[in-house]
Amino acid sequence: MSKKEYNLEERVTKFSEDVIIFLKTIKKDSISMPLMNQLARSATSVGANYFEANSASSKKDFRNKICICKKEARETKYWLQLIAKSNPEKKEECRKFWQEAQEFTLIFSKIIITISKGKES
Repeated sequence: MSKKEYNLEERVTKFSEDVIIFLKTIKKDSISMPLMNQLARSATSVGANYFEANSASSKKDFRNKICICKKEARETKYWLQLIAKSNPEKKEECRKFWQEAQEFTLIFSKIIITISKGKES
């Protein structure tokens, strides 16, 4: 049996694309527009910073970019909560995106811990 390779770059890219598509379905008004803009920025930043991390010039630079990925994933969860509150009909979709952002937070936390343990060796 062959083990399927896990590709986090593909996963963060798909997340960004799916959030963009989702945002196009939300009604645009004075409350939703700022929330949507913030969500678009933080959700796409997760992937952008992960791609940058994979091209980092040093271990320190890699760790810094991964820390930014984690922060952006956490911020994304915040904006999703606000969008779900202001658009109750979108609550279930927000919940799915929130769960994926939570998984990214856990993945990036694990990477940071692993890098930090490598320093102690």
